[in-house]
Amino acid sequence: MTIRLLLADDQALVREALCALLALEDDFEVVASVGRGDEVAAAAREHRPDVALLDIEMPGLDGLAAAAVLAAQVPDCRVVMLTTFGRAGYLRRAMEAGAAGFVVKDAPADVLADAIRRVRAGERVVDPALAVATLAAGESPLTARERDVLITARTGATVAEIASRLYLSEGTVRNYVSAAITKTGARNRVEAVRIADERGWL
Repeated sequence: MTIRLLLADDQALVREALCALLALEDDFEVVASVGRGDEVAAAAREHRPDVALLDIEMPGLDGLAAAAVLAAQVPDCRVVMLTTFGRAGYLRRAMEAGAAGFVVKDAPADVLADAIRRVRAGERVVDPALAVATLAAGESPLTARERDVLITARTGATVAEIASRLYLSEGTVRNYVSAAITKTGARNRVEAVRIADERGWL
């Protein structure tokens, strides 16, 4: 039985290489490929893939958000997150978004092909080392607002700019930053952003 695939990755060379690689498998057919997260749901509704391979970092809508949209709008399509970021926090968020698999891009081709087949068969497939790291890391201690503030701070925005973008007072932003610094064990805002990013909390 042919497994119909949708591939979403914002890097054209990576997307094309993956399409070519997957096309070598006799039982795979790439029916659609897109470069933006906000194009995923429409492509899935049109082409009805069995499995969608989604990168996490994409414009328009990240892969985690796109996975949640697919779960709601095209529930028959199973999702495999395919990313360069093997971060524990990303895995937890991917599972919460409805993804059935999580494979890092440097995995061998046969591992990816096996993951696709197993996910199509109804299994959950997760890189074992990443699963262990996720259990060890625990859940993100950040609130939704603290996360929003750190994401905005990641762009280098000042407290005043963060306050303006998030419709908060500067004092409230400082309080959120202070709380995030404490929760991440960082020494300053820049380090808090780095630590939270590395753990996949952003």
